[in-house]
Amino acid sequence: GDPMLAHKATHEGKIAAEAIIGRNSVFNPTTIPSVIYTHPEVAWVGKNEEELKAEGVEYKSGSFPFSASGRALATDESVGSVKILADKVTDTILGIHIFGPSAAELVQQGLIAMEFGSSSEDIGLTMFSHPTVSEALHEAALAANNHAIHIGNRKR
Repeated sequence: GDPMLAHKATHEGKIAAEAIIGRNSVFNPTTIPSVIYTHPEVAWVGKNEEELKAEGVEYKSGSFPFSASGRALATDESVGSVKILADKVTDTILGIHIFGPSAAELVQQGLIAMEFGSSSEDIGLTMFSHPTVSEALHEAALAANNHAIHIGNRKR
């Protein structure tokens, strides 16, 4: 079944309370963030590649290694990467997977984007402060559309 997470239970309690008082409440099970608090951290939200393949969804991906992040290098936290999966046609973000520094914090930015139906292009068009590890999310979004700035782009 669904993951048994404190933040999920809290959100479900809020939804139940809102329903009791007659508010229109929405629960989107595809936007439950998961985090493994190791060092480095692991965090994800949405679908992974295996799930998308099994469902027959055509998707594109963009990745960015923390080894190319100035902030991650400066703090000696350059292990890992960010990956964004987006619908191949609509570019809607379907999943975000992070292994590395501040993964638990970074996945929240992706989660907000997913809740609003954003595309990888939307994240790519957003200005990120520099130097931050969150720029890795920005670069992964750019890479999904072959527009990465700080790494080479794949030929498609």
